[in-house]
Amino acid sequence: MALEFTDSNFQTEVLTSDKLTVVDFWAEWCGPCRAIGPVIEDLSKDYAGKVNIGKVNVDQNPQLSINYGITSIPAILFIKGGQVVDKQVGAAPRALLEKKIQSHL
Repeated sequence: MALEFTDSNFQTEVLTSDKLTVVDFWAEWCGPCRAIGPVIEDLSKDYAGKVNIGKVNVDQNPQLSINYGITSIPAILFIKGGQVVDKQVGAAPRALLEKKIQSHL
């Protein structure tokens, strides 16, 4: 199951992690976010133990959205070593997300 990242746990769960972390910025009211949700869940199962995959609800964690300049959702950040190494804005097919994950492993 995809992890839930928040303003309070982002530092420890994402920025100091030694693994690639995929962060889906989303909101309940966002149709494309809901459409990509199952893909994020599947990827979190497929890459369990290798890649941290989780979600940030932008309505509940506005500071993270501000910090990362999130203006459109869904926005998926690929973070490694505390730095954003890749980004996908808008819903994307699973194959594209997997290609981005593989390129950073």
